[in-house]
Amino acid sequence: MKLNHTFLALMAAGLCSLPPAAFAQSAKDFEDLRNELKALRAELAQIKAQQTQQTPAASASAWNERIEAVELKQKDAVVLGDIPGSFRLPGSETSIRVYGFAEANMVKDFKATAPGDTFTNLMEQPLGKSSQGKTSLTAQTSRFGFETSTPTSIGTFNTKIEADFYAYCGSECNRNRLRLRHAYGEYAGWLIGQTWSTFMDTDNLPETVDFNGPPGATFRRPSQVRYTYNNPSLAKFQFAVEEPSDGARTPNLVARVDKAYDWGNVNARLMTHEQRIEGVSKRGMGLGLGMGYKLTGTTTLMAQYTRMDGDGDGAYLIGANYPVLSGGTVRLDKAHGLVLGVSNVFSEQLRGTVSLGLVRSRHNLGDVYAAAVGGTGNQRLYQWHAGLYYLPIKNVELGSELIGGRRTTYAGATGDMLRLNLQARYLFN
Repeated sequence: MKLNHTFLALMAAGLCSLPPAAFAQSAKDFEDLRNELKALRAELAQIKAQQTQQTPAASASAWNERIEAVELKQKDAVVLGDIPGSFRLPGSETSIRVYGFAEANMVKDFKATAPGDTFTNLMEQPLGKSSQGKTSLTAQTSRFGFETSTPTSIGTFNTKIEADFYAYCGSECNRNRLRLRHAYGEYAGWLIGQTWSTFMDTDNLPETVDFNGPPGATFRRPSQVRYTYNNPSLAKFQFAVEEPSDGARTPNLVARVDKAYDWGNVNARLMTHEQRIEGVSKRGMGLGLGMGYKLTGTTTLMAQYTRMDGDGDGAYLIGANYPVLSGGTVRLDKAHGLVLGVSNVFSEQLRGTVSLGLVRSRHNLGDVYAAAVGGTGNQRLYQWHAGLYYLPIKNVELGSELIGGRRTTYAGATGDMLRLNLQARYLFN
């Protein structure tokens, strides 16, 4: 595996950094300590150069004790950072946080297993009845990352780099390759780099033990340029230019508005995107609505709806059919997606979530898909999750989740999924 040297240097710097000290001081305090230590050393050298009869040995010993005290204080001058769990190096105003987790999953399929992914892949679930399941184990979703925050005269400058080991490498292959998840800088409302799509509703996406989660929502991390204007008394507005779908020549454009309330949150999202096949192009639209509602102090209801005209990457609406070329025209699957979830925190050690994902093709493109890809287009998908996380000790999470679903094609053929996912996660920072 070949890695960029700069990335390796940054990773090593983050992982090899020492933990923060117990109390904070400013960079100026550290400089004062260094100057004090320098002066003490010089004065001690002068004392040693004098005659013993002129300066008692006890005096030099006292100076040595003083120097040791300042040296200990200097070591503690590594300061706590401005972001939780972060630290600042001596002489630096930049806060650095190193984080991540080691994670292991065991997945038991009770029915046929979809190809190409250890985790749920209902869009390619084998058709027909089958009890020929299998058991898979992987630790490839373990991840690490670091983020920084630097104060400036008009706000903070933030950066983030995060990676895991679950890079896609083709159907039925070992994904054990380093994959970049996030890499961006953020300053004065501007974000430039790779992170979650502005069209994705991360606030109202139910937590699942399964790495992929339910279909029916957006799950994409494109490179993008995003501007955010936040007026707390009004709403938060975001506008983004995002990396286009495969083959397209023009970027995707996204506009979004979010509003938070005491009882929860709502959001609305719009996007326009180009889909291009063999030189033929067509532009589609996307609409997203999301809501979170606090039923009680510990229980939250989440819902999001997505309407998408085609999805060449299969990520702006998980479960939508890919665009196809028919009669010299690009045909876009006008699909609807709905995700519902209820989460509850039972105690400091136990939390759980039940969720459901639905996808339905709006137009019957059965004949089109039969001619293009053999009639395997999906007309309906539904997938449910019921999971728990238990925290036996600090920084350790044990997850268990039962997952089921059904895929129905335009021809009426069905494929059922039923699986159990067990997980152990060990977090740092």
